[in-house]
Amino acid sequence: MDLAEALRTTGAVRDYTDEPVDDAVVYRLLETARFAPNGGNRQAWRVVVVKDPATRRALRDIYLPGWYQYLAQVSAGLTPWAVVTDRELEESSLAGAGAIAAAAAAGPGGFAEHLDEVPVMLVLLADFTRLATVDRDSDHYTLVGGASIYPFAWSVLLAARTEGLSGVMTTMVVRDEQAVTELLGVPDTHAVVGLLALGHPVKQPTKLRRGAVEEFTTVDRFDGPPLAAG
Repeated sequence: MDLAEALRTTGAVRDYTDEPVDDAVVYRLLETARFAPNGGNRQAWRVVVVKDPATRRALRDIYLPGWYQYLAQVSAGLTPWAVVTDRELEESSLAGAGAIAAAAAAGPGGFAEHLDEVPVMLVLLADFTRLATVDRDSDHYTLVGGASIYPFAWSVLLAARTEGLSGVMTTMVVRDEQAVTELLGVPDTHAVVGLLALGHPVKQPTKLRRGAVEEFTTVDRFDGPPLAAG
């Protein structure tokens, strides 16, 4: 598989077989991903490989409340926790999270309810002592610090593809970051960036749906003309 095909077909996969993944494979993924681009080559990422069943169940339990709140907001037609949103509708939509949780408990459950069973669980952290955050003193929400961390996460997912694995990165555990840091013994110099789940896919997606380049790219100005293919 060439690089372009890998980039076009590596989607978020949440359904895995029961086949275990060797530590040697996980090591190879991280050994490759460490070459991800990052600011100043400070490599401000830190990874915790979570194996202990009790710790995995605790992370699942931290994950679930946020997941049900997410679904409640989606049901209300919202982008969950968007910076620009209808805060009143968001607040009222959260009242539906309990019913969604009850319905999930009564059924077989999906990725979220069985998060503790994923073959590989990696918690990704950012080291604030190494991360150059030019937006540190900004008065509004920004995304700059992630530029030196998230490429590493994407590299893990691409490396997984070369091993016949698939995965997904989720940030839902950050909804209760304090619980995660206490559970894993993370010092306050580090932030929880997300959780990577990996495994052998039940089905590997080959056709992903995305918006056309013209929908998100303009020339010279935000309101400029779309970039044309020709």
